Amino acid sequence: MTRSDARRPPPRRLRRFVLRLLGLAVAAAVVAAGALAVLVVATPSVADAADRVASQASTHGAHVETTVPTRVAAALIATEDSRFATDPGIDPLGVLRWAGGTIQGRSDAGGATLDQQLAKLLYTDGRQDPLAQAEQVGLALKLAHTYSRPRILELYLSTAYFGHGYYGVTAAAEGYFHRSPDALTWPQAALLAGLVQAPSAYDPVVHPDLARSRRGHVLARLVATGMLTEAQAAVFDRGGLQLAAR
Repeated sequence: MTRSDARRPPPRRLRRFVLRLLGLAVAAAVVAAGALAVLVVATPSVADAADRVASQASTHGAHVETTVPTRVAAALIATEDSRFATDPGIDPLGVLRWAGGTIQGRSDAGGATLDQQLAKLLYTDGRQDPLAQAEQVGLALKLAHTYSRPRILELYLSTAYFGHGYYGVTAAAEGYFHRSPDALTWPQAALLAGLVQAPSAYDPVVHPDLARSRRGHVLARLVATGMLTEAQAAVFDRGGLQLAAR
């Protein structure tokens, strides 16, 4: 017997180890599926999502979107939820990270999808405590099952806050740039998409340097997702914020 053979674990022991790992994986999957089923049952219906959007739009003087501005949507998806087109409303790995962080007492949203963010805006009053985040997971699954991907984007872009008092993408596009959302340039669309994460912190009127840095991140994400070339992004990143005169 060679030295390498002596170090190799016996086949029977290796099989038991692999089977044990498979058993743990199956058990974890069953528990996770059960937990998601409970969340779906325990959360309210999302059939009234459009009514909630209309109510919030009325409160904030926002415009209810009926079309999706292509560049803003691409920038938003690239930055906030790159698997938006195919995910089931949640990112399973993100949910597992959130669950693990919650168990360990850490505050970790786990990479909330656009569906989860919409659920937060419409159903949990923007809360980010563990209970609210759990509710957002169940609601996101329902939203993704009930509405098409373009419809989710319309609802989100009608409701999201873009800083400086602007609710909804139309108010933000007109307020910052004096343009309609579908007429925005790539740098302008990237700027708006970057705002939803922290609208006050990245407000381009109040914090132009932070807004420009955040826009650079969004442009890099657009390169990563194939929407822009590195050369295009570099040119856009060198330009100013293109805000309308005030």
